[in-house]
Amino acid sequence: MPTKPDIRIQAEDFDINAEIKKLTQGRTDVGAVVTFSGLCRGEGDTLSALELEHYPGMAEAEINRIAGQAIERFGLLGISAIHRYGKITPGENIVLVIATSPHRQASFDGANFLMDFLKTRAPFWKKNHMASGDDGGWVDAKDADDDALGKWEI
Repeated sequence: MPTKPDIRIQAEDFDINAEIKKLTQGRTDVGAVVTFSGLCRGEGDTLSALELEHYPGMAEAEINRIAGQAIERFGLLGISAIHRYGKITPGENIVLVIATSPHRQASFDGANFLMDFLKTRAPFWKKNHMASGDDGGWVDAKDADDDALGKWEI
């Protein structure tokens, strides 16, 4: 029986192994766990930090809605998504998606599905802080992210 999604938006870092354990402990029906963790890039040492803002309440609701669709669409046993906000420095965690299922393909597809929606539809905004001290400005959406989302729409 699928569980409800575990969705969190937080400033604090997360422990990937602890999050996997949370989704799998005591479950003998889980045969596959797929994780995706996104890190802040240094952009060739030109970036000192990436600042992430979100629309509280709306971000969680939208991610929860999409995660619920992933559970139904791919027959997942569990799904978790953690997205950080605030200033994040290069090398630090930004996002974690974990999908569990009886077999690998459902977990791969479920994690990929949720991540593609996170990149394009979740209400987050990113601002670059440059190592030079210059204002790097707000980051525009990428066409490639929209293209990736297109493969999931019916």
